[in-house]
Amino acid sequence: MAIIPTLRDGRTSIRPIRVRDARTLERELADNRSWLRKWEATNPHGAMTFDVRASIRNLLQHARAGDGLPFVIEYDGQLAGQLNVSSVTYGSLSSATIGYWVSERFAGKGVTPTAVALATDHCFFGMGLHRMEICIRPENAPSLRVVEKLGFRYEGLRRRYIHIDGDWRDHFCFGLTVEEVPAGVLRRWQTGRAPATAATIPMEDRAKASRPL
Repeated sequence: MAIIPTLRDGRTSIRPIRVRDARTLERELADNRSWLRKWEATNPHGAMTFDVRASIRNLLQHARAGDGLPFVIEYDGQLAGQLNVSSVTYGSLSSATIGYWVSERFAGKGVTPTAVALATDHCFFGMGLHRMEICIRPENAPSLRVVEKLGFRYEGLRRRYIHIDGDWRDHFCFGLTVEEVPAGVLRRWQTGRAPATAATIPMEDRAKASRPL
């Protein structure tokens, strides 16, 4: 089982998700329905009912198997969102993927980049992983700002990559390897040393993403 730590920087922290978080998460998701719906994964084969408690249990099952780290994001002790490290692999690949959401009222407070940096640093220096990946819909400007701030490298366009909000959606892919951040992602960002243009998306890919296949 992967050990899920509690990590903190300033007013932002990430901690292991618990089944008893279900009710609070349900309320946050309901209150932020219009804010989050267009970024939510959906079922390509039909309607999908979302059971928060069952989702948490599934995430914890992946954690027990060692291929995931499910976190709750908190700001000043209040539940602010979720961050999930998934597809954890070791050996010759040694990589993982990060996904996240934050409630609208916490947007603009630096919560998301701090949470992503904390999780990435743990994966690199606590778990010994080599590469982290984040994939983002072209229309998701707040998430694109996160990878820009942290200096994740743009790696390419993935056409019709994930079923989101009722259809297969294009995603921009960003990556980072441990050699790029010897002092850590969080420290590099906070000291202003994250490369400003690493996440720049070529106009050609932006144009492709605006046109359906």
